[in-house]
Amino acid sequence: MIIHLKIALQSLLNRKMTFLLTIFSIAMSIMLFLGIARIRQGAKESFSNTISKTDLVVGARGSGIQLLLYTVFHMGNATNNISWSSYEEIKNYPEVKWTIPFSLGDSYHGYRVVATDQNLYQHYRFFGDKKIQVAQGDIPDNVFDVALGWEMAKKENLKIGDPIPLTHGISTGPGIIVHKDKPFTVVGILKETGTPLDRAAYITLEGMEAIHIDWTNGAPPIPGNELSTSQIKKENIKVTQLTAFLLGAENRISALGLQRDLNNFKKEPIMAIIPGVALSQLWETVSYAESALQIISVFVVAIGLIGMMVSIYTSLETRRREISILRAVGAGSKAIVFLLISESLIISVFACILGYILCYGAILIARPFILNEFGILIPSISFEVNEFYYLLSVIIFSCIIGLVPAIKAYKNSLHDGLSVRL
Repeated sequence: MIIHLKIALQSLLNRKMTFLLTIFSIAMSIMLFLGIARIRQGAKESFSNTISKTDLVVGARGSGIQLLLYTVFHMGNATNNISWSSYEEIKNYPEVKWTIPFSLGDSYHGYRVVATDQNLYQHYRFFGDKKIQVAQGDIPDNVFDVALGWEMAKKENLKIGDPIPLTHGISTGPGIIVHKDKPFTVVGILKETGTPLDRAAYITLEGMEAIHIDWTNGAPPIPGNELSTSQIKKENIKVTQLTAFLLGAENRISALGLQRDLNNFKKEPIMAIIPGVALSQLWETVSYAESALQIISVFVVAIGLIGMMVSIYTSLETRRREISILRAVGAGSKAIVFLLISESLIISVFACILGYILCYGAILIARPFILNEFGILIPSISFEVNEFYYLLSVIIFSCIIGLVPAIKAYKNSLHDGLSVRL
């Protein structure tokens, strides 16, 4: 067997350029497949790890996935608000351990502004048991204080002490209505988390009320009639409504009862969702796109292997004399078949090794960019068991597909190979 492999390798080296190009084309296919699998896994883990140890997300009644997206991932908009009195009532349930209120609706250059309280920094957990930490400055306490997520501060080149005017509503740019009369001051920058937390600004609940305190029927005040920041006192501000809140229960069993009670809350139409369940529903929704990506990547690899088969098959015409000589010196028909299959085996093994190296080299280089631009943390570089089975499948399939040129070679007669063809 080793002799056959040596002969196959020498034969391939005699066609060095074709040999290398075939390996490279299959390696690119394998790199694409492994890369898609890694990014898909990273996206899933990033979504799943954005929120931990939270039992329920509570908001206005509607779509559970939508509630999860706008509350946790800063995607989309809320359908309605919930009253502060309902929040106070629920917060004081004996089964409730802690709550984190969120008031949303404004932005800064496309980054969401999240109004919340100290509970965010005490109780919010991500990637298991990690909590929010401050890299510079402090967390907001005064009405016009703002803390920035790590990515927002970096991309907007903001630092402690900078004033920033917020935009009314969610806007991808500077926005139409800007609260220029009530600018906020950056008092803190949060440590990088690798989650949507990095792409938001955090103010107090009173701050969100303060920038709309002199508005009438949803319209800003007439120029000259605005209240100045010095006229607005924290103790005079009353929070009247929220967008949503996170809830931690005393225990997981009571969370199920709480969810049932909140979904039947009589005072106003609200709903409570379990984050893990909503995430599962979200992945079911996008599973079609995920399956399409998998099918495309499998076809890419299959096309690469078919290219290898075509390369070996077309080379048979120029190798008839070589094969005939091998048979003339005693190589049996089975040995010729095994020789051709060995060539497929060698090409696929080298392609798998090169594809794996290319994939993880590319991930190593692109990992910080993907994290910064898309918030997807690609898992640490390690050899996964399922990747081993995948590469093994590629090698086995290449040997099977290598039977096609092997059978063709088997059928070539010794006389045909030794005769000069005109």
